Amino acid sequence: MVKVGTRVLTAPDGALDQHRIEHLAAELNGVIESGRRVVLVSSGAVGAGMSQLGLAKRPTNLAKLQAVAAVGQARLIQKYDREFTRHGRHAAQILLTAGDLHDRASYLNVRNTIHSLLEYGAVPVINENDTVAVDELMTTFGDNDHLAALVTNLIRAPLLVILSDVNGLYDGDPNAAGSRVISTVKEIDAQLQSLVFDQTAGVGKGGMASKLKAAKMVVSSGESVIIAPGRREGVLAGILAGEEIGTLILPTGKTASPRKRWLRFSVQPQGRLILDAGARRAIEQRGCSLLAIGVLDSKGEFSKGDLVSLVDDSGNEFARGLTNFTAQEIRRIKGLKTAEIAAALGHLPYDEVIHRDNLAVIP
Repeated sequence: MVKVGTRVLTAPDGALDQHRIEHLAAELNGVIESGRRVVLVSSGAVGAGMSQLGLAKRPTNLAKLQAVAAVGQARLIQKYDREFTRHGRHAAQILLTAGDLHDRASYLNVRNTIHSLLEYGAVPVINENDTVAVDELMTTFGDNDHLAALVTNLIRAPLLVILSDVNGLYDGDPNAAGSRVISTVKEIDAQLQSLVFDQTAGVGKGGMASKLKAAKMVVSSGESVIIAPGRREGVLAGILAGEEIGTLILPTGKTASPRKRWLRFSVQPQGRLILDAGARRAIEQRGCSLLAIGVLDSKGEFSKGDLVSLVDDSGNEFARGLTNFTAQEIRRIKGLKTAEIAAALGHLPYDEVIHRDNLAVIP
């Protein structure tokens, strides 16, 4: 799995760097020739659109920004396909919104499509569908680092390589003379996150903070992440050869099942359940189901089968799961023993508020 950012694909003036895409396609082809499968998450649609339309600045108006992205996406995928064709391959465009990965059936369909494309020898080129994705409708991923992490978990790729405009994660300000790239990270903790220095200028939306957040999603599911310099020649070949390039972030969790990954990261919570300390311990430490007696309160309106966040009495989210009861029903049975639910509701549809098979603890 490879993700390439806007700043890697564009020149200083914001225009699409044609030569960079040529080199990237050649490198990706080399990875495929080594017997591996490659899926690419590529930014650059807005930058390509700005170049095509002769714009010097990224639009701030949503409709204009989406129009620029629509023009640029056509240009971007055309360039990728042309370059992969030189190597006897084809680029396959996949445009996603968060809603596509929220719905279970759609989630599985996206996964099956990607696997089928790989069987055909095509290179899936994935980007957010900027033309229709808007924050107000909760259909946006926020940035392509997040999208890349979701797709990595979707297809259970063993490695995500994030090609960035910096050499990796530094132990200080990247612009300071004494700062050095951290070669290996064993855990993404508060101390590590304090080292992050983001740059907000330019046309890209991501930064090192978003890369670490995305990396945490991947490594907590049992896979590895490398943040590497995207403009370095032969960067992917060097990584495959075992060279120490960029920052390697090692897995911190056991390999998670596809369903657990979907529950943890892809579904949008429709509400919250506030649990007592005993319920949290039972879920986190013993892998138990959630019973009504451990529920302190319910927030939001949701239906049976919706995904809800599980938080402690301080508001800290520690798990997510698919509820067997509506929000209204939970407000009536919260704090009750299982044997008391029938008297409160008139029937006992389930013993558990959330069964452990439908629960996923968030690392």
